[in-house]
Amino acid sequence: MLEAAFWGFVGGASLLIGAVVGLVAPFSQRVIGLIMGFGAGVLISAVAFELAREAFDRSGAGAVTLGMAAGALAFFAGDWWIDHRGGDGRKRSGGQQAGAAGMALVLGALLDGIPESAAIGISLLEGEGVGIAVVAAVFLSNFPEALGAAVGLRKAGRPPGYILRLWGAVTIASTLAAAIGFVALDGAADSTIAFIQAFAAGAILVMLADTMMPEAFEEGGSVVGLVTTAGFVLAFLLSTLE
Repeated sequence: MLEAAFWGFVGGASLLIGAVVGLVAPFSQRVIGLIMGFGAGVLISAVAFELAREAFDRSGAGAVTLGMAAGALAFFAGDWWIDHRGGDGRKRSGGQQAGAAGMALVLGALLDGIPESAAIGISLLEGEGVGIAVVAAVFLSNFPEALGAAVGLRKAGRPPGYILRLWGAVTIASTLAAAIGFVALDGAADSTIAFIQAFAAGAILVMLADTMMPEAFEEGGSVVGLVTTAGFVLAFLLSTLE
């Protein structure tokens, strides 16, 4: 459990790092878009090779199909609820969070981060060590998300202390999610683990389409496609080292 919590913290720590960078040395909108595009490519690779593929190998197409559908619908419903309670645009870097409710921002950040961190805990269940590609994907995708959100929150008038507390809380939640994912599923049937892996994959894919990729292309321009491909290839190569 402690190992799962540690790796969950490693993956989630980039949220706090990204927030700090966004506050003290904010990048241009174009650079933020390019970083988000790279992170999206990393996550797409992790979803394909570390979550969906492993879920299929564990329990076949049924678990993958049901799990991904459930994860996608759960994220969509949660995201819709949060958006209609003041969390719309919570990860945008242009300051759209001006009227956002604080709790909606926190819930939105948790909704985005928990499936990724739980996937880290699940990767330890094989007993062969953590899935480095999963940790790298979570770390590299969390950084631009938090950076963009911190820049936007600062433009919206939120004080630095509030922003750091927000992402600090999400980092702690990510740590706990990885530990819980490991403990709760230790000894579970392959079909159950596969369903949870696919659930996380579906939720992450909807998050990518809904939050990361639209801003990446809007701010980074057409070259984002190349950067996203680079992120995908890097994560794929990492997965082959395991």
